[in-house]
Amino acid sequence: MSCCTTSFPTKLPHIHSWKYDVSPKNQILGTLSFTSKKKSHLGFTQTVSLAQCSRTNFLSAMDEDCKLEVSSTDGFSKELEIAVRAVHMACLLCQRVQENFLSEISEHVHSKEDKSPVTIADWSVQAIVSWVLSEAYGSENVSIVAEEDVEALSKASAVRLLEAVVKTVNECLADAPRFGLKGPATDLDAKAVLEAISRCSLAGARGSKFWVLDPVDGTLGFVRGDQYAIALALIEDGEPVLGVLGCPNYPMKKEWLSYQNGYRRILSRLTSHTSESLDKGSVLYARKGGGKAWMQPLLCRENNFVWPNSAREIRVSSIDNPALATFCEPVEKANSSHSFTAGLAHSVGLRNQPLRVYSMVKYAAIARGDAEIFMKFARACYKEKIWDHAAGVLIIEEAGGVVTDAGGHPLDFSKGEYLEGLDRGIIACAGAKLHEKIIRAVDASWNSSSL
Repeated sequence: MSCCTTSFPTKLPHIHSWKYDVSPKNQILGTLSFTSKKKSHLGFTQTVSLAQCSRTNFLSAMDEDCKLEVSSTDGFSKELEIAVRAVHMACLLCQRVQENFLSEISEHVHSKEDKSPVTIADWSVQAIVSWVLSEAYGSENVSIVAEEDVEALSKASAVRLLEAVVKTVNECLADAPRFGLKGPATDLDAKAVLEAISRCSLAGARGSKFWVLDPVDGTLGFVRGDQYAIALALIEDGEPVLGVLGCPNYPMKKEWLSYQNGYRRILSRLTSHTSESLDKGSVLYARKGGGKAWMQPLLCRENNFVWPNSAREIRVSSIDNPALATFCEPVEKANSSHSFTAGLAHSVGLRNQPLRVYSMVKYAAIARGDAEIFMKFARACYKEKIWDHAAGVLIIEEAGGVVTDAGGHPLDFSKGEYLEGLDRGIIACAGAKLHEKIIRAVDASWNSSSL
């Protein structure tokens, strides 16, 4: 990987040590580096390198003319930054697609074998993230587990659908320089797009280190103009080590949550589109062991992405009294029991109306302190998939929250595409005290349930 794939472009900090190194092995003509004791917004000690780059110049000159880059000795910092940029690109792709087809849903939504919907945004996002990660690390070095496959796109009857996906992918990649990434030299053809999508294989979940992607989590929310998420995580030895949640319709300001999403879209057209716009969505991210989680706003208009893009730290709520807490649950009843969670909420003393929201935005709500509890108890025969939880679990944990199954055990992401061995359901809470109360209430109520 070239030197320009290193991360955290920034202004030169105070210099503490210098080193000049000629490294033929890495095809770097000369590297002038220094180490600073200054901490980045993720808490890393930063190393700045000035170099002539040789392989791909993947992180481009957008932030600091491409010859000034900052990398961390801390694990996964480079992967996290690339993942955030890729997800941020995908969020804007989804916004454009959603705006274009809300009035023509039948033209853009297709059904999978299990009757769940899939859109051109699902395939396009999967292609984009797959392409970005493969360019960054080499396709032979990247294992990605993702939800979509290319079967429907490969049919002779799907020519127009495939053309729409290819067009959407290339429009997104044309914006890559805005995000400090280098796009392809020429537009990707249909074959290249299909290869990028199919590079994501369920077989990758059997390895010790792999990426997990849900290109559009909450597709029903997406097609209805409501909440959805782009979720990307890196798993190592069965645990998420970094997580990124792109929430294109989740406003930066909590006050805007009281408005219906459609009304927020109307208001967005009436307000100035500055970097401080409240309704343009957000990207949340964290890496394991950092003890912090972050949120940044989506880009407005033609602004360029400059790391860390006005990111601010987020923390879970300090509320530990169930009477004051707000709990989240899925909108759809097909795969979860609203009746059990309602009874459980009553027994534990929850009085606020539940926040029913599509997708992993529920995890974002808890990590940001907008809600305190997420409970999901699946109906019989339904198995939770790893891409529906991995990114959100890590972000909540690093923001100070707790996520386990209903038996208090950590979620295990090492068994393939499903969360095998899950004890009854999933419980995420803003703090340990609240989590303990919910666990006790589940134990007391479970035998009388019909789940």
